[in-house]
Amino acid sequence: MVPSEGRPIGNGQASEPPHPDGVVLERIRALRSITSMPALREEVAALKRRLRSNGVSCDICETEFLLARLDQVAASRTLERAHYYLSRLERSLSQVRTNGLNDINLNRWQEYTDILTDSLWLIERRDNSGVHSADYWGNFIPQIPHQMMRRYTRRGEWVLDPFAGAGTTLIEGQRLGRHTLGIELNPAVAEQARRLIAAEPNPDHTVADVITADSCTLDYHALLAQYGQRSVQLVIMHPPYFDIIKFSHDPRDLSNAGSVDAFLERLGQVVSRVVAVLDPERYLVLVIGDKYAAGEWIPLGFRAMQVVLEAGLTLKSIIVKNFEQTTAKRTQKALWRYRALLGGFYVFKHEYVFVFYKKGNRENRGYG
Repeated sequence: MVPSEGRPIGNGQASEPPHPDGVVLERIRALRSITSMPALREEVAALKRRLRSNGVSCDICETEFLLARLDQVAASRTLERAHYYLSRLERSLSQVRTNGLNDINLNRWQEYTDILTDSLWLIERRDNSGVHSADYWGNFIPQIPHQMMRRYTRRGEWVLDPFAGAGTTLIEGQRLGRHTLGIELNPAVAEQARRLIAAEPNPDHTVADVITADSCTLDYHALLAQYGQRSVQLVIMHPPYFDIIKFSHDPRDLSNAGSVDAFLERLGQVVSRVVAVLDPERYLVLVIGDKYAAGEWIPLGFRAMQVVLEAGLTLKSIIVKNFEQTTAKRTQKALWRYRALLGGFYVFKHEYVFVFYKKGNRENRGYG
């Protein structure tokens, strides 16, 4: 179980609720008064038996987490070391320590097994729970915004997605208790996203609005003012991968840009506008892949990365995420393998999640 809002990667299932009220913390404190290791091991074993039989319950942690920590106490070679582990366990159950950017309790960091910290993400399948759907061609998997919001925001904070599409970021934000605003150029797609979001439970009564507008020209300060806000705490961007998928016939659509350079120029317009409303010392996430055309691999991801760097942000991480099959290749796997052997190239199986940091003083929040 994860202490607060966790959901295991990929399966869409919520964690089981913790045990009902109990006296575990008091019993752990009592263990610290024991002055011999044999007696301490005996009392630890008794507490473990009661935990396993539900004779004692824990309202603040997962039983397996607690049992593992008690095993560590019992395995200590000295009483001093055992008391150290007990003090640490008591602190993890009674105190909350975060980094100020999220709700992760660092005193219980071992419990957050669903949060990824490596730079290679091998995700077997997309989360299709609730209203999530892969019907909208080109939308990213919900696990990406889920992970980013868990790492870089707290409940009640504001997240901006200037390429909302079918509303994946907003649906995840609603589940996690984050306020979200999404910008979508295509009115039909925007309306579809609104229907999906409306069908998703909203127990925290958070804002999850899709605005039909051009991300390149929208006045984000004016938009936020409508919600009584001056800034956001996270930006998640999943733009078109240039013209790999044509999302509309609208000439303003980035997928209709005349060239890679034109695409990057317009992407830069969006970046400069959203960075202006991003709080200092907060994060921007860019999800994008590369392109293959005319026998040449075009490093679109790294060129887009450079656009964000030129806007003054600092690169914090590059995550490589797998994708096994795209809609276009799903029924043509053998054909694409033949083409790769013939043409001397490799079939795309990855995309990038770039994580950027906006330097500055937190006292200047809301002023870009």
